[in-house]
Amino acid sequence: MKNTDTCPKQLNAIDFFCGAGGMTFGLKLAGINVLAGIDIDEECRETYELNNQNSIFIHADIKKLTETDLQNKIDIKRNDDSMIFIGCSPCQYWTKINTHKKKSTETKNLLNEFRRFVDYFRPGYIFIENVPGLSGKKEESNLSTFLEFLEINDYKYDFSIINSNHYGVPQNRKRFILIASRVLKNIKIPPPVKDDSLVVKNFIGEHKGFSKIEAGYKDETNNLHTAASLSEKNLLRLKKTPPDGGNRWSWKDDPELQINAYKGKDTIFRDVYGRIYWNKPAPTITTKFIRTSSGRFSHPEEHRGLSLREGATLQTFPNEYVFRGPNIDSIARQIGNAVPPQLARCIGCALLKETINADI
Repeated sequence: MKNTDTCPKQLNAIDFFCGAGGMTFGLKLAGINVLAGIDIDEECRETYELNNQNSIFIHADIKKLTETDLQNKIDIKRNDDSMIFIGCSPCQYWTKINTHKKKSTETKNLLNEFRRFVDYFRPGYIFIENVPGLSGKKEESNLSTFLEFLEINDYKYDFSIINSNHYGVPQNRKRFILIASRVLKNIKIPPPVKDDSLVVKNFIGEHKGFSKIEAGYKDETNNLHTAASLSEKNLLRLKKTPPDGGNRWSWKDDPELQINAYKGKDTIFRDVYGRIYWNKPAPTITTKFIRTSSGRFSHPEEHRGLSLREGATLQTFPNEYVFRGPNIDSIARQIGNAVPPQLARCIGCALLKETINADI
């Protein structure tokens, strides 16, 4: 028999490392009340606040923020069964994508900082989203220590590497997901659902309201159908790249267009300068998705990279979601770093369902 007296009827959340608000927005779509988002990047504030008006944006470095600081900023209780703490820390150090490891080292141990708040507040639920690399080196990333901490503190948990494409997102975006609860006897990540409609052509293109534009086009409206400019040589390269999945092999034998680093090395970094396929999920939308030289981010047909709004759409942000930032790179970074709202919604709905149906 369900103990409905102890079963939370409303779940609340604090979104640590909230960025532009993808997680917050997605959880709200699921019916979860997100009280606040915390992030070190002040450039995310306006985007977060414009789209999540009932959630407070706290500009803070989690390494310097104390537990009592947070308690003073938001009226939250310790041992709150209805509270979710969300930890989607910056993941540059653990990603497989080439990054400057020395520069990203400061993000290496943010899981320990997140644990500090969990230990103090003991929320009913925990939700972590990160790159798969976090679980690949459990000792170095402190994941093993975190899991031990959960067990000692009577949290049931489940974690897995999932493909966001099986959770409502038109990308092959693999992520590490962990959910935990000290309220529920059992907790499980929802099973993947294969959906063949989650491909690029069903999200962007003229038939989806995206007008044809050229490289360097600047959209002055909130829609931000803005594309980065291209050098003359990169424009020539793209014009020689076949539509719908073409890659740099089409101009590898052209001495004027071939890149010295790739001469005789056609099998490495095959997606660089490539076009996205219409009938497949997009590749992972990264912080540099507007740059054709950063991966398979060229438009399937038009001679340009993806626009800001196209990237946001493939991240499952609705057209009404407004992005603000000092420049195109700042906004692209906000979009690429975000948790896709539909992924957050799927996990949020599962948490709510397990809570309501639980035999606690």
